Amino acid sequence: MRPNGLHSVWDADKYALNAWLSIGSSYSAEVIANLPYDAVTVDLQHGMFDFDTALVMLQAISATNAVPMVRVSHNTGWMIQKLLDMGAYGVICPMIDTRADCEAFVRSMRYPPTGDRSFGPSRGLLYGGGDYAAHADETVLAWAMIETEAAIENLNDIVSVDGLDGIYIGPSDLSMTLDGKITNPLSPRVTEVIDLVIAAAHANKKRVGIFCPDAKFAREMIEKGCDLVTVMNDAGLVRQATSALIKDLESAKRVAAR
Repeated sequence: MRPNGLHSVWDADKYALNAWLSIGSSYSAEVIANLPYDAVTVDLQHGMFDFDTALVMLQAISATNAVPMVRVSHNTGWMIQKLLDMGAYGVICPMIDTRADCEAFVRSMRYPPTGDRSFGPSRGLLYGGGDYAAHADETVLAWAMIETEAAIENLNDIVSVDGLDGIYIGPSDLSMTLDGKITNPLSPRVTEVIDLVIAAAHANKKRVGIFCPDAKFAREMIEKGCDLVTVMNDAGLVRQATSALIKDLESAKRVAAR
């Protein structure tokens, strides 16, 4: 089976850089994935597209060196398994609040006898190889999102679930649930919780990923030991670059035609 490149990054004691796609376009996905990202995540929770578009985006990513991952919209078995069959090598699942939530998510990711994933890998065979089913369980990555107060209360139970590969931190939702609003920089309370999540995950030999609003925050998270960082999404990067371009042009003075 085709190896998951993220394991090689971590084996070299490096952090992984992950891109985040919310624009539904195979061409946009191809452009982003051809940049030196270690992984590219197709966001079906807040992205502006559906399964058909997600498929062609995964196909575009698969033609590059980046590891194709997805974020599902909900902890639903058929949805998780369909995206795995499409060739996703990692699934980020939102709103994992309890151990039971996490166990259900992991079962959806794994074939029997450890899970209840139905056999029919479809495009997974094309991307992963003919021996996909024999090695998928230890190759594809299961990421549980921690983003609520309930999840923090149940953190130790969640991070100890067998078969879970990593925790993915959602700072914006954590900020909303803990502070009642999104703040940048994050409040000391949210920062303290992030530190707690990183420590608990690593103590249980789980990887830690996090969404970052800017490069400064990403550097801080890397220094704290995060294994995978996402810096903004594609729409945010386009908006930021375009705003900077417009600002650069504001001082330009046109010479009047004579």
